[in-house]
Amino acid sequence: MITMMAPLIMALAPGMEPTRDPVARAIDKAISGANPAFAREASGPCDDLAFLRRVSLDLIGRTPTVAEARAFASAGGAKRADAVERLLSHPDFNWYWAQVLDTWWMERRPSKNVETSLWMAYLRESLEASKPVDILISEIVSADGVDPAQRGRARFLLDREMEPVLVTRDISRLFLGANLQCAQCHDHPRIEGYKQEHFHGLMAYLNRAYLFDDPKLKKKVIGEKADGDVTFQSVFDPKKVTKKRAPGLPGASERADPMVSKEQLYVSAPSKEVRGVPKYSRRLLLGEDLKGAGREALARNMANRLWAQLTGKGLIHPLDQIHPHNPASCETLMESLTSSVISAKFDLKAMLRGIALSEAYQRSSVGKPGIKGAEERFLAARLRPLSPEQMGYSMLVATGFDDAEAGAAPKALQAKREGAGKMFISALAPPAGNPDMFEPRLEQSLLMSNHPQVQSLLASRKGNLAFRLAAAKDAEAVAEELYLAMFCRLPDADEKADVAKALQGADKPTAIADLIWALISSAEFRFIS
Repeated sequence: MITMMAPLIMALAPGMEPTRDPVARAIDKAISGANPAFAREASGPCDDLAFLRRVSLDLIGRTPTVAEARAFASAGGAKRADAVERLLSHPDFNWYWAQVLDTWWMERRPSKNVETSLWMAYLRESLEASKPVDILISEIVSADGVDPAQRGRARFLLDREMEPVLVTRDISRLFLGANLQCAQCHDHPRIEGYKQEHFHGLMAYLNRAYLFDDPKLKKKVIGEKADGDVTFQSVFDPKKVTKKRAPGLPGASERADPMVSKEQLYVSAPSKEVRGVPKYSRRLLLGEDLKGAGREALARNMANRLWAQLTGKGLIHPLDQIHPHNPASCETLMESLTSSVISAKFDLKAMLRGIALSEAYQRSSVGKPGIKGAEERFLAARLRPLSPEQMGYSMLVATGFDDAEAGAAPKALQAKREGAGKMFISALAPPAGNPDMFEPRLEQSLLMSNHPQVQSLLASRKGNLAFRLAAAKDAEAVAEELYLAMFCRLPDADEKADVAKALQGADKPTAIADLIWALISSAEFRFIS
């Protein structure tokens, strides 16, 4: 039996909850301490339902259901902190954040040598095990793809064909936050901190590795030689002096190879039929060095990316341009977040909890009158677009996909939602190999206007939104259920009047479909406020 809508809920007044979370407190201290006029200029907290929508999108990748909105509205106590904990332990958390990490690190590249499903399973299982992000990254750069049980973690390298220049570039920009590609042929002409020796020192961990077509596994794996040095010349050097570089992270010491005899070089020497496995692996050394000498850079990059993910823009922007000539918009906050990542031992949930519980995250997106640059100075929350995943899954959830699938186990529901959302995500996503950016395009408008799959979301199906609205007895009940489903908020008087007028002008099923379509196509649905 489908339970009809509960009585109308009251509008929710804003309310910031005190927190003891050390990350949240450090964030707010850093922001307020950087602006003497902060208390006078900062906006107050967003209202409760706006917070619920915001934090649900950020932690589980979708808008709240009507049932979740109503439960939150009627909850007492520290409801925001409770909501954060509930979302961090929600079945959707690991599923959604695996997709976030995938888009960060694979940038929507198609599968070449490793099935995407294996990679996604590896990320989900790592998140379920609360694996620290530095350990996760170390495993990824150390993977060889030989063990079938661990093949998924090798996708980062294997689907880049283990091409040393490409892998060097992507490790530097995606894990260390410094795009060293322009330092391959010479020191960067405009960034003093990006040196040619930095690029080649990082590549020296990787240049001995190669793609090997294993005849037994009938799959491509990674082999490695025990010899091969990195040499380079600057194109700006008229003398063309050749330099040699041993492995070493930017700003760290070079790592010399151990002295061994030729007989001690290999576990298995490379040949046409045999994968090379040296006793001393430079590539495996990279995984260890990233957790050691690279720990600070790894933490700074993680802090910056998490802040961008949850607020719409990195403290250092672009995200892969961390260097002294591109200072953070609030260096005190950047240092605080970096220290928090290290103190939390790269615990993803600890950082997400801290950001979500901060006053900065919970602030209203409406700036105070006369205050300029409120978003840039953290005085108001940034208005930001939904990611392709957030948009695709929220379209399904808002129109009642989950309600119509009532009774499905969490993992089965996630799989159904993922399958149904693929088309939407594909249409909204940028081209493969590019960072995610908001780029409205013609095909997106056409998708929302007349695609059969969008139209199918508007049709009545037992338990979904159209079904519930058709069963409502009056226009006010329709308006409340509609706006809670679409925007996680109550309608105002004008919106109630618009709904009532729409219901009078056509047959009810058509009017309901038109109302759902109008709201799901709106800017308010597409953005997080």
